[in-house]
Amino acid sequence: MQKLFEKLTVEFRRHNGILTQEQFEYIIKHFSDLEEDRDIALLILQASGYPIEFQDDRYILSTYFRNYTNQKFCVIDIETNGSKPDNSQVIEIGAIMVEDGEIVDKFESFVECAFLPEYITKITGIEPSDLIDAPTQKEVLTKLREFIGDSIFVAHNVKFDYSFLNASFKRFGLGEIGNQKLCTIDLAKRTFESQKYGLAYLIETLKLDATSHHRAYSDAFCAYQVMKKSWQNVPHYVNSSDELLQFASSNRRTRREKREKKES
Repeated sequence: MQKLFEKLTVEFRRHNGILTQEQFEYIIKHFSDLEEDRDIALLILQASGYPIEFQDDRYILSTYFRNYTNQKFCVIDIETNGSKPDNSQVIEIGAIMVEDGEIVDKFESFVECAFLPEYITKITGIEPSDLIDAPTQKEVLTKLREFIGDSIFVAHNVKFDYSFLNASFKRFGLGEIGNQKLCTIDLAKRTFESQKYGLAYLIETLKLDATSHHRAYSDAFCAYQVMKKSWQNVPHYVNSSDELLQFASSNRRTRREKREKKES
């Protein structure tokens, strides 16, 4: 499914945020295992969090047309009992829903876990007793899936959180994550100078409001603050949510060309 999400995004960008029914059907047929008709395929994509809509007999990438300041962003951080999802699990999740640039909701939970290495306790401060009577993985992940909706998935080093949660969702029959994603490290590197961009360093140098580093909700809140600081320096040619995502992963040459085109 990840290849399908990526292909859809590429084609939406090629066609100014809009696909015909024929284009959509071709992509579904050649880049996924979905055998359902296009109406069912649309529902599956929407349930995964991919921001697609069907209007006036055509398919629309909603983030292509929505200003990023009005976009819903779900800023997430997870703590785990290991680095790989195939032999470890999530033990704590913190998430913040942002809309119109402000926090509108939050999600926070420990996750039931029978094995917690001592070094994880030293890093996070999470004790085995915190997890014994916590909600099960399936319960927490199901609620998180509902909480995220079709918002943009944001994290500091988003590749780790996104891939770990995607594997966890699949394991418990919750499907794959189709939400578009934004890395606050990448965004920060393109919007302000810093010797380092690790969250611990930014917490200290930017004087971010943090209660406890390496705890899920606190780190999610700090990532939100990094995102808001980055927005102060986003160039004027970036307007839509999708433009912000492309800017966060762009190279210097692309940014220079965009800037020169805007100024000409």
